[in-house]
Amino acid sequence: MRRLFSDMMSPLPTELKSLPSFLFSCLFTYIHSHRSHQLTAILESALIAHLLRLFKYKEVGHSFFIMSEFAVVEAAPPIEVFQLSRDCQADTHTQKINLGVGAYRTPEGKPWILPVVKKAEAQLAKDIDAETINHEYLPVLGLDSFATAATSMVLGKDSPALKEERAFGVQSLSGTGALRNGAEFLFRQLKRTVFYFSDPTWGNHGLIFKNAGFTDARKYRYWNKDTCGFNFEGMIEDLQNAPEGAVIILHACAHNPTGIDPSQEQWGKIADVMQEKKLFPFFDCAYQGFASGDLDQDAWAVRFFVERGFEMFCSQSFSKNFGLYNERAGNLTVVVKDKSLIENMKSQITLIVRAMYSNPPAHGGRIVDLVLKDEQLFKEWCECIKVMSSRIIEMRQGLRERLEKLSTPGQWNHITEQIGMFSFTGLTPEMCQFLLKEKHVYLLKNGRISMCGVTPSNLDYLAESINEAVNKFK
Repeated sequence: MRRLFSDMMSPLPTELKSLPSFLFSCLFTYIHSHRSHQLTAILESALIAHLLRLFKYKEVGHSFFIMSEFAVVEAAPPIEVFQLSRDCQADTHTQKINLGVGAYRTPEGKPWILPVVKKAEAQLAKDIDAETINHEYLPVLGLDSFATAATSMVLGKDSPALKEERAFGVQSLSGTGALRNGAEFLFRQLKRTVFYFSDPTWGNHGLIFKNAGFTDARKYRYWNKDTCGFNFEGMIEDLQNAPEGAVIILHACAHNPTGIDPSQEQWGKIADVMQEKKLFPFFDCAYQGFASGDLDQDAWAVRFFVERGFEMFCSQSFSKNFGLYNERAGNLTVVVKDKSLIENMKSQITLIVRAMYSNPPAHGGRIVDLVLKDEQLFKEWCECIKVMSSRIIEMRQGLRERLEKLSTPGQWNHITEQIGMFSFTGLTPEMCQFLLKEKHVYLLKNGRISMCGVTPSNLDYLAESINEAVNKFK
């Protein structure tokens, strides 16, 4: 057979000379069945490589070995924000600025462990020492007192849903886990497949819902690049065209990445359309208290929808407002019309959690639970969130003032009109690339910057760098 193959392919390609007999036979059969007058021309190294992959062989030197089952796995694209952080850490430039990571930084650019969190952890350490708490498994749906306190925090203690006992919480793996738990429930139990998210939105929304089973991802307009503002009319039009039962992801406050929130009047019109079209609201509340420093103000939209009579889900994260980024403390708040439905719903969510991670971690939830229930610790925490929100507001004002003083082309009022951790600067991808490569300013290519990375010591350099980028590519 080798000689026959050699007659077909003269001279015999080097790559084939050391093949095992059985594989050579397979290749001969495959090629003979596809033989044509152009065979000699097309059977080059690329085709041979393809055939080798087909039979799961690879060449090492002049020998062939069976390939791993995992050889088919391709490299996934890096997650931009984490790649930025790695690149920034490796950068030795003395004026580098990391504006990618969504985590609070002190005026000195350092992570901040909230003093009230330290106190709570000290108390928990004493409780561990006294063995009043331990490391036993939590229930599948988590620490009930934590979930109750978190639900009350977002809905408000005077919420009609709480008074009528038709709301409950499920401790989750931060906001991400709460979104996943809720999305999977909606897909499995209500057979929902269509979901909408704002354009732009947090980069994980689509992935979470698709992995939960949703098959139809759609966008509603949100950002107006011409005004660097809210495209309210576009959002309303897209919601009006949404099919009945579609799940609408709404940012409760401090929209990520734009920092633009609807006014209360606009929220009213959004609610009108959603009620008319029978759309399901799924709020993502990652910044309550962190945005404005006021827990009630930041939860206004969620509470308004409850008052309007919506059934809804709301994911909560305590990463930002407690600084518990790696503790994964979160809650899924559920509001229904009939409290008799709650036990059935809990039983189904229990099965979802059981199959995914069995039960949540205790430490972060215990910290939040202790602070929210203790009057003195709660007051201290409220002061902490005011410190964080105030610093961000101050940096917004400082950046805008410097850009305007430099006569940077364009309008920069949107920097102070936006709220929360992020600012959507309106910088083009070319400007962002220039800032990254030439100025060592690490920001997302869509122009989003984390205001937490802006400090009094780097404000001038940042403003000057942005000014140079804008002038270069205007």
